[in-house]
Amino acid sequence: MRIGILTAAFDPKAWPLDRIITWAGGNDIDCLEIAVPAHLDPGDYAGASARAALTDQLSAAGVSISSLACYNPRITDPAGRDDAVATLNAAIDLAAALGIEVVCALAGFAAPGKTKIDTIVQDLPGIFAPACRRAADAGVKIALENWFQTNLQHLEHFRALFEAVPDENFGLNFDPSHLLWQEIDYLAAVAEFAPRIFHTHAKDCVIDDAALRRLGVLERGWWRYSIPGTGRVAWGEYLGRLRDVGFDGAVSIEHEDRTFGAEEGFRAGARFLRQWIERGD
Repeated sequence: MRIGILTAAFDPKAWPLDRIITWAGGNDIDCLEIAVPAHLDPGDYAGASARAALTDQLSAAGVSISSLACYNPRITDPAGRDDAVATLNAAIDLAAALGIEVVCALAGFAAPGKTKIDTIVQDLPGIFAPACRRAADAGVKIALENWFQTNLQHLEHFRALFEAVPDENFGLNFDPSHLLWQEIDYLAAVAEFAPRIFHTHAKDCVIDDAALRRLGVLERGWWRYSIPGTGRVAWGEYLGRLRDVGFDGAVSIEHEDRTFGAEEGFRAGARFLRQWIERGD
């Protein structure tokens, strides 16, 4: 496995991609999940010389790219679908040109007037089946993050998705934190969906038990996302389960912790995860 970071926590105006690559190389980060188009616009890398320069910089820093990340939940919104699909397709093509194995995306919000299940069955095949064919032809996998607000809220949604779009190169950027606070068994889910886990987010979840007892599960404010090692995810057991099912990909820190700055949070998360993931693991 490799420790990575999702670059979205860095302001692209202050942190262009070349600065992130240099920083990652000096801060014990193995790989980058690069936000598209915020930190990497596929149009800027249409030429072979631009791609070669990027590859050289990554090599000099000792850093690789684990995935390109196109997180646009409007992919199921008729008003935003065309742009979202075009960006996803461009990311697939660039991933192929750069030798990147995974493109991460979102399953989108429920389509207007529909439930999540209806959206999965009726809308997602038309969006993702063509994308999967394009990706398969290029040797690329598509991994959807299970952000609870999108159509991948729980495990029945996972199952419905892969029944609707059964392509073998269509899977998950598995994030245990979105399942933990819902009291869904994220450890059992690793075994159930093992062939579909192509990438994983390292994000923890802090639970305020006193607030939960006062507010109840239907309210917000009793949980928040945090840096790995500061919440309730059982990281040693989780990473062990991933090893058990043969996962050997990126463990990418997604920084959504308001108590840490970007650099500080990534460094703390990487230090914590190094207990289980050694360089060259």
